[in-house]
Amino acid sequence: MIRTVPVALGDRSYEVRIGPGLIARAGDEIAPLLSRPRVAILTDERVASLHLPALTAALDRAGIASSALALPAGEATKSWDHLGRAVEWLLAERIERRDIVIALGGGVIGDLAGFAAAILRRGVRFVQLPTTLLAQVDSSVGGKTGINSPQGKNLIGAFHQPSLVLADIDVLATLPDRDFRAGYGEIVKYGLLGDAGFFTWLEENGPRLRQDRDALIHAVAHSVAMKAAIVARDETEQGDRALLNLGHTFGHALESATGYSDRLLHGEGVAIGCALAFDLSARLGLCPQEDPSRVGAHLGAMGMPARLSDVPGDLPDDAGLIALMGQDKKVVDGRLRLILARGIGQAFVASDIDPAAIAATLSQAR
Repeated sequence: MIRTVPVALGDRSYEVRIGPGLIARAGDEIAPLLSRPRVAILTDERVASLHLPALTAALDRAGIASSALALPAGEATKSWDHLGRAVEWLLAERIERRDIVIALGGGVIGDLAGFAAAILRRGVRFVQLPTTLLAQVDSSVGGKTGINSPQGKNLIGAFHQPSLVLADIDVLATLPDRDFRAGYGEIVKYGLLGDAGFFTWLEENGPRLRQDRDALIHAVAHSVAMKAAIVARDETEQGDRALLNLGHTFGHALESATGYSDRLLHGEGVAIGCALAFDLSARLGLCPQEDPSRVGAHLGAMGMPARLSDVPGDLPDDAGLIALMGQDKKVVDGRLRLILARGIGQAFVASDIDPAAIAATLSQAR
């Protein structure tokens, strides 16, 4: 069963296709987009070993020639050096403006390949084939592309929408459990920010998503539909789209503090960030006191981190973490903007939060 979610952006609209067997069908899915039967694939070394042969075989069956560049796996690949390597390779492959670049991988490859496509010849089309749960429900949809800086995460980039997203549920079977759970951090975010009923469904069904394909397809499609609706209203994050950053200001600071390493995966940082956002909201009297406990209990039931003490190794002190939060893209006129909540499913953008309340929340979470 293939679920199709449209992303309505006028003449840049596209579809997100979700279901089993989509890599095996990729040639037929992509062929209508091509002006000539040729594509370039950007991937990483781990994903290439698992899924690149199936993709190139599918393209071959559709009469589409392909070449591929496999970059190192990991968050550190979202850098100037690897972006430059990717762009120079695409130029050497003589990829033209009417051609298609395929991003085969998780959020790192999707972000980097999308940014490379955005700046190559002032804009080349690209297709997302996300291979992680996190990428399927979040980073492959909406056109945010970019790389990291030593100053912070995703500070260099562009909005560049894909022409198609193919989310093959079958490839998630190859994910390690920790990576699957990290992707779940973005799924639970959608319930917390705007759909209390979905959060209740996740409380009941979340622990069996790995074993129940129909439930997994529903969770991915529902998350994508929520994101697509928000992106259609606010593509470049002037208003509603900022809600999608629930948990991310805290999470990005923690990722920076841990050196974008395996100490903390992005989805784990988001999960801790969501818990902190609800802790802070309750501390400020914005949401019911029982909501943070409910959020923490569900994250615990999913085997996910929810507190700073769940991060291995030392972290900066409260002032140090708040300073890292100050580098976030959501800072406006020097003021930190956080996504807080009036309850589960009721997130909103908040400015001018008392730093002392943030520090107290961080201290409690240690």
